[in-house]
Amino acid sequence: MIIISIKENESIDKALKRFKKKFEKTGVLKQLRSRTAFQKPSISKRTTKIRAVYKEKMYGNKGQ
Repeated sequence: MIIISIKENESIDKALKRFKKKFEKTGVLKQLRSRTAFQKPSISKRTTKIRAVYKEKMYGNKGQ
């Protein structure tokens, strides 16, 4: 469970923003979406490889 303590003179908007950041870092929503349907291990490995190649193309060529 994520607990956020509201500080003195802190607006609800800022507290909500901190809560959303913590919630995003825990990865609960991402895990929930991944568990909605079964995905074969071979497919998940393939997608991670494809993402890695894409990131390498995007970020690896910037220095050249």
